[in-house]
Amino acid sequence: MLGPSAHVDTFTRDNLPPQDEWPDFRLDGFDYPDRLNAAVELTDRMVEKGFGDNTALIGNGRRRTYKELSDWTNRLAHALVDNYGLKPGNRVLIRSANNPAMVACWLAATKAGAVVVNTMPMLRAGELAKIVDKAEIALALCDTRIKDELVACAKESRFLEQVVGFDGTANHDAELDRIALDKPVRFEAVQTCRDDVALLGFTSGTTGVPKATMHFHRDLLIIADAYAKEVLKVVPEDVFVGSPPLAFTFGLGGLAIFPLRFGAAATLLEHATPPNMIEIIEKYRATVSFTAPTAYRAMLKAMDEGADLSSLRVAVSAGETLPAPVFEEWTEKTGKPILDGIGATEMLHIFISNRFEDRRAGSTGKPVGGYEARVVDDAMREVPRGTVGKLAVRGPTGCRYMADDRQRDYVRDGWNLTGDAFVQDEDGFFHFAARSDDMIVSAGYNIAGPEVEAALLSHDDVAECAVIGVSDGERGQIVEAHVVLAAGVAADALTVKRLQDHVKATIAPYKYPRSVKFIDALPKTQTGKIQRFRLRAEKAN
Repeated sequence: MLGPSAHVDTFTRDNLPPQDEWPDFRLDGFDYPDRLNAAVELTDRMVEKGFGDNTALIGNGRRRTYKELSDWTNRLAHALVDNYGLKPGNRVLIRSANNPAMVACWLAATKAGAVVVNTMPMLRAGELAKIVDKAEIALALCDTRIKDELVACAKESRFLEQVVGFDGTANHDAELDRIALDKPVRFEAVQTCRDDVALLGFTSGTTGVPKATMHFHRDLLIIADAYAKEVLKVVPEDVFVGSPPLAFTFGLGGLAIFPLRFGAAATLLEHATPPNMIEIIEKYRATVSFTAPTAYRAMLKAMDEGADLSSLRVAVSAGETLPAPVFEEWTEKTGKPILDGIGATEMLHIFISNRFEDRRAGSTGKPVGGYEARVVDDAMREVPRGTVGKLAVRGPTGCRYMADDRQRDYVRDGWNLTGDAFVQDEDGFFHFAARSDDMIVSAGYNIAGPEVEAALLSHDDVAECAVIGVSDGERGQIVEAHVVLAAGVAADALTVKRLQDHVKATIAPYKYPRSVKFIDALPKTQTGKIQRFRLRAEKAN
């Protein structure tokens, strides 16, 4: 049952899915008081605990302590309430690249009781309009360097009334910053409830009507108290670095919530290329890294040229399944663990992961504490170990789509169906097969593209690759590999034959790519996730 709400604007609570369509929430061990404001817990409460002088955020050439972050966010919260009329429950959109000012705005709005919608800086006016209209957003905070698209959106929107600029650099020279500078450093945060909505996470890569996932204040702390505490074993001495945008829940967790929950530091990069990440790791002696497998491959190559990654104690990989060759090379070269895991915007963060003491190449790992997972068939019956099926998961977080009939597709019988095909082995490890709708069926065989990709990536000639299924009159589908070759390798028929023979020798021969296409670069999201749908779309046209 939902508890009381501190929201004056009841829009989000009114648009929660019916409770009989919610997943079963397993909250044992995750006890929080009825009144809970996640932003207070990550700032003011950390100062009270004695972390005031610890570095909280590093970005744009500046370090900010927990005390400075607490004061900064309190001033901003005053400005939002006093000058812009923000009421508890109002939705606030934030548009920025990864920088300390974006984190400060998110925390400030959350302290003021708002429901925050973090958005990608690459979105255009039309894409922003879909988000604004669905969430009925009246106030947006935007880095002044990228205001144009949001201003254009506001001109056409019947909801968006105010676009307020903040300075994403370290100068504090924008409208919101100037107003906040005159405000007190103490702010009486709204006493939101643990099951008040704090965050709307719009699913990445959506077309048409976007889906908004609804996350409570308690959820923001659960992902830290589960995954970050149990798996990463975060300590105040840790320094986090990573590439995922804060606009994605993966990035918000890994680069804001996790470090701030435990008194650690986050380094924020607006352009988190592998070379930039390496520079930050070397400069600040970062200990925890969050990025995608493609970036780790680039970082491994940089080690051959003298890059020093010795400060890292753990590398977290997500977004794409981690190929076994990358796992093995990272472990061999660094001597440190690289932990693959799977999360979802609907679940907020990682719910299955490898551990320091319990990890396996080519595996996604085992459920994080508090979560259960199983592999099921279409009737929701658990399939035998070693059999491909649909991944079903439940735990302390889960899917709540805002006013969306697709809730009934994602949640069945109390379980979240993530849309992934998995296999669980006899030892309990989960292994990613493919997205449920991405399995390649060729001449009656089920072929998982990631397995073929891993085989190709184990060949020295391959820098990157993506595998898709394409129509074939004889076999129904065939495996087609799109390959970025290593420098100096000829894109010719001999290379095609060499790669095909290598796959046949590495995995079952029927899985080899009957078609091999050489390309200069793979289409990817900003988080490094390969966009296979674009490769399929090109084939269809």
